[in-house]
Parts: sequence; structure tokens; C-alpha cells
Amino acid sequence: MTTPRKPSPAGGRGALRGTVRAWSRQGIPLKLIGSFFTANKVGGFDCPGCAFPDKVGHPLVDSCEQGQKAIAWEMTRKSVGAEFFDGKTPAQLRALGDFDLEFQGRLTTPVLYDATVGTYRAIDWDEAYAVAARELHALPPQSVAFYASGRSSNEAAFLWQLAARGYGSPHLPDSSNFCHEPSSLALKQSLGTGKGTCTLEDFENAELFIVIGQNPASNHPRMMAALYEAKKRGATILVVNPLRERGFTHFSDPKNVAELARDTGIAVADAIYQVTIGGDFAALKGVMKALLETERAAPGTVFDQAFIAQHTEGFDALIADLDACDWATLVARSGLDEAQMREIAAHYARAKSTMITWCMGLTHHPDAVATIQQVVNLLLLRGNIGRTGAGAMPVRGHSNVQGDRTMGATSQVTDAWLDNIEHTFPGVRLCRDAGRDAAGVIDGLFDGNVRALLSLGGNFGVAAPDAPRVLAALERCRFTLHIATKLNRTHCHPGAIGLLLPTLGRTDRDLRPGGEQCISTEDSSATVRASRGVQAPISELQRSEPAIVAELAQAIGAAPSVPWREFADDYAAIRDRIERCQRGVTEGFERYNDRLLQDGRFMLPNAASNRQWNTANSKARFMAHALHDDTPMQQARLAHGEAALTLMTMRAHDQFNTTVYSSDDRYRGVEGDRRVVFLNAGDLARRGLRDGDRVDIECLVDDGHERRVEGFTARAWGIPPGCCAAYYPEASGLIAASVYSAGSRTPLYKEMPVRISPAA
Repeated sequence: MTTPRKPSPAGGRGALRGTVRAWSRQGIPLKLIGSFFTANKVGGFDCPGCAFPDKVGHPLVDSCEQGQKAIAWEMTRKSVGAEFFDGKTPAQLRALGDFDLEFQGRLTTPVLYDATVGTYRAIDWDEAYAVAARELHALPPQSVAFYASGRSSNEAAFLWQLAARGYGSPHLPDSSNFCHEPSSLALKQSLGTGKGTCTLEDFENAELFIVIGQNPASNHPRMMAALYEAKKRGATILVVNPLRERGFTHFSDPKNVAELARDTGIAVADAIYQVTIGGDFAALKGVMKALLETERAAPGTVFDQAFIAQHTEGFDALIADLDACDWATLVARSGLDEAQMREIAAHYARAKSTMITWCMGLTHHPDAVATIQQVVNLLLLRGNIGRTGAGAMPVRGHSNVQGDRTMGATSQVTDAWLDNIEHTFPGVRLCRDAGRDAAGVIDGLFDGNVRALLSLGGNFGVAAPDAPRVLAALERCRFTLHIATKLNRTHCHPGAIGLLLPTLGRTDRDLRPGGEQCISTEDSSATVRASRGVQAPISELQRSEPAIVAELAQAIGAAPSVPWREFADDYAAIRDRIERCQRGVTEGFERYNDRLLQDGRFMLPNAASNRQWNTANSKARFMAHALHDDTPMQQARLAHGEAALTLMTMRAHDQFNTTVYSSDDRYRGVEGDRRVVFLNAGDLARRGLRDGDRVDIECLVDDGHERRVEGFTARAWGIPPGCCAAYYPEASGLIAASVYSAGSRTPLYKEMPVRISPAA
């Protein structure tokens, strides 16, 4: 059912109630107090939620509602042990909902599934490693993929990629393949670095923020608090997004006692520009076209000509591309009118420092790379890269997805990285073949060439497009192995032989023979920080990710000259080798262990933020791209006319990635129902539908596979005509795995053609 939204602000009292409720549901409400004083603090643990930067200094509280839910879910004392698994079949586990699976509690014992028996049973660690060794020795390494989730630590990710390549597999898909891959590629081509150029200090100094394709109030509330503080000091905040999200129109920081008492907040956004889904590309071009017209009328008043001349190339090609665009096309493609694009341009032209931030609302489109490069083009025109309060800020989701990449846990790495590893570990010979990304692994699962999937965290089968087909393909594998803290949907679809290995979480103390250990992570601002657990593990059978990976590598004989046993017991030894392997690859890892011990965190240098461009010509590059006419959505409109709608999947407020905390969405007034599709009221009426009607949704990608979900509740909403939105992962079965973002092969979660009809 759905209910009218209350007038209370996003954040505020609701955030406090949501936080207390999360801890109470886990039966440990008093632990909330300890979490407030240790989450994201030096000497404490890195929140397992998003990758937004931590505050420097000693803030009383530096965590948010979503982070506290993730922490409560991890610190629970509920456990899933031998008695739960023994004798159960995969079908019995699959009968549980996604919420129920994770709400069972923490995994506490290794578990084996054997298809010849048909049930799960608890085993010990020796048997688990023996099974893994037997299965991996029997398979060609080229048929085995090693997936890495962005929640793993630097130390675990480094060992994971070393074990995979030492074993002989180049296939290292990672969660970036599902999210910010276009950001990394676009920034690397334009600026010479695949990371954002901003720090938390820039949030405190920017005069203008342009926030595109994201909903920070639900997905990374600590960023929402930073925007709230910026608004309070007088910054201008412009939002470009298909939906008017509650956090931008009415928000209160829960730490503001006066607003908390009055249950009131402020409008954080000065203006919200509701582009059509996928319209950002054209909207950014329109803004630049308006700037160009103003610059021509008064040369030198808008563009930073000195910066452009000294630091960039490709300017003339960009100008020619903008001249070739007509306003009628830009209006039709963006969903904004010409006056709105000119208004954004006027704000931008006046601001002395501008930060542009974005999330997956830009990355999950056919032209995602080109769109993000328009963001960079816009910044370069006024020299807004490499100075305080300005720059490009992709806001990552998983807390260490950026660190995993830095550690080489991805299928595409440089020869210099591989050379350094082989030099650091004499006698090691790594697989240097081109590896499969996540899209390639999905293709391999479908055609049978990938016969084993090993996962360092994550929920691969649900995070993937075409989720029902991917989960079925995992069952056809010979071997699956998952290292995890809690149950999820992918674990319910094992191969013929399946292992589930229980790991410690960020909040758990990690006691090894070498003493109590800490791990490290890297946030969206390239700050590396130490993370130390604060509670005793719930089971003595749980082991840390670095220890599990090291012991697994030892068991399968991957890179025998690597001191795996030493690494399992002493993570400082891992960091020492990381430091050596990063020389000449990633700057800033000098004295890795010393700086973590002394300061608790340090920042990796970003060449682009210092106006040093690691490109072929040592210049930042303007990248001109034409608008395309052949996207899956455009093809569907040609075939189906106005019956085709553009679907974007999104998260509810009460979830983080694939983890669902309840069936409610507080900020959109939805209670007890996640099978909801939001449509423009006119689109509802044209289909003979009313708010609250049940509908079926069909994917309109014509690739020979039927994709359909049934019994969704239609909801009239303030979304542009021709667009609709539904929750992920409930609607992920509609996302075709046969179409991807150009260049980056990221799934089109935010731009999928669908048809909506009354429920059968």
C-alpha cells in the first residue's frame, strides 16, 4: 500500500527514528552509542556503507542513517550456523525473501553444497580448502572468474588479484563494472586520472554545486549533510535529475538541534531541473552552447582562455560540435526548455568555483562515458579543475570500490603493475592475458565457458543485469565459492559444488597469531584510512577476508613463492608488498604502514587536481561527442511509438545496494511494497490506468529473450513524460544483458525501454 507523504523533512527526526529502529530490530540498541563514537573515526572502523570522505579532526558524529543501518546489520548477534543449513536445499533458501535471507544474521560456519546430495551441510575449514583445491585443480584456469566486491579491504583485494593471476585466471570482474566504470574511463581519457579531483575541503569552499543524477539523501546522506552545510553558508546548489527528490526540497541535518525540535528543514536545492531519463547529455551541451554564445558576445568574460590555452587540447573541436547542435534538438533530447539550460549557464558563469558531482544517474546509460566527458568539458571551460572549491566528484557507492581498483582487483591492469608484482615476488609468473569484465563473465556463464565463479563479497547474481538468467546460469556452473558476512540471493544458487565461507566484517576485531590486525580502505577522495574492529566476533569459525584469501591461495597452489601464511597472520606484511608493487604505478603509498599507524589516514596525490595531466600530450582533453540516434530506447520508440517508456531502476530509502532493510520508502511515501512503478500522471491516463492499479512491465529490447515482471503497483509521480522508475533489484530482471554503455560495458539500469500494461 502507499500513503501520503508527511510534511516532515528528509533527515531530521526520521533519520534518528530509522537509526534507532535498525539497531532495535537487531536486538542491540545500546550498541548504537558506541557506533556513533567509533564509525569513521581514527582508531575506529570505516563504515561499510558508502565511500563518501570522512571529516578530518574529531567530529562528535560522522555517520548517517544509512551507514548506521549497515553497521547494525553487521554488528547483529543473530547467527546462521550448522543447524540452519544442515539438510536444507537451495529451493528452501530461495523461498525466503531478500530481507529474510540477510535478517537471519551473520554466517558462522563454512558450508558445502553438493548437487549429488542436493543439500547443504556445515564443514570445517580444512575440508573447505580441500574442496576448493580439488575443484580448481580440475578446471582450466581460463574458465574461472574471481569477482571482487567494493566492500573488501585493500589488503584482501591485493591478495585476491594476486591469487587469481597466480592461479592462471585473468578474469577479475569487480563491482565497478556495474556502477562507476564510465566515470573511471571518462576521467582517465579527459584528465589522465580515473578518480575524482575533489576533497571534502572543496565541499566547504565551492560557490556553486551542480548535482547530477543522484539522490544523496537516500544513498549517501553524509554528502547530503555536506550540501546542507554548504547551503547554510550561502552556496548555490543546482540539481539535474528526473525526480524531485525529498532531500533536495526539504532536508534537516539530524545534528541541528533547533530544526530537530521544530521538525523543520530547508530547501537545499536552489533549483531542480527535471531532465528526461538519459537527457543529461543534451542538457550539458545546451548549457555549454549558452556559455559559448555569451562568451562570443563578450570575449573573455566567461571562458578561462588562459587556462584553456595552457592546459587543454581539443577546444576547437568542442566548439564546432556545439555549433552543430541546434536548440530544438537539445530541448527535445534533454526534456529541459532553452530558458532552463540558459539559467544553469548563467549561474555557472557567475560562480568563481564550481564542483560538479554525479552518481549512477549518469553512468547507467548508453552514452555514459560521453555524458561524463561533457561534465569535464563544462568544468574545463572555466578552469574549474585544480583549484579549491572546484572539480569533478563521482560519488562512489561501495565503501572501498575505488581501493579495490587501486589494488589491481580488476581485469584490466598495466604491465608496470604486473612487472612490479613479479619483481616483488621472485619466481612468481602471473597470467597476463586479457580478462573478462562483469559483462564478459555474464556472457561466459550464459554460453558455458565460465564454469566457476569465486566471489570476494557481493551479490553478483542480483547486481547483474538479467538477474534471473544469471542466477540460473550460476546453477549450471561446476563450482561456486562465496566469501560473505551474511546470506544473500546469489548464495541460494550454487553450482554443482558450492562453498559459502563466513568472514569477519569491518566492525569485528581481527585477532591473528601476528596480533590484532587492522585493514585499510580508500574513499572517493582518494584518502586511504585504517579500519579497526571494535567488537568480538560472534563465532570463532569466522575468519577475515585477508586470511581466507591467503589460506585459499595456499591450498590451491597459486604463486607458491608468495608467503601466503605470513600474509594470513600479519597484514602489515601485505601492506609492505603493496607499497613495493605501487612504485611507479600509483603515487602516495610510500611509508604505507608508518602513516596508517601514526595518522590513521593519508591522501593519495591526484595529478589532475594539481593540473598535471597524465595524458599523451600532457594536456587535459576536451572530448567532443555527437548525440546518437541508435540507442536501445530510440530503437524501441521507432518500433513501438509512445507505448515505449524509458525505465530507470533506483533504490528505496530503506536499502543500500542490494541489501533491503524494509519494504518502505519513507521519502516517497511508500509502505510495505517494493513492487512499485512510478509514472507521469499523463502516461498513466493514456494507458487507461489510475494511481494504484496493478500493472505488468515488459522489456522492449529485441534480442530473443523475454523479460517481464508482473503485479507491480502503478503510482502517479512527478517524473517527466515518457519515463518511469522502479526499485532495484525487483525490476532488475527487466535489464537486458545484451546492451551496455558504449566503451565501458556498464548495464543500462537507468535507460531501458519497457512497455507497461494492465496486469494480466
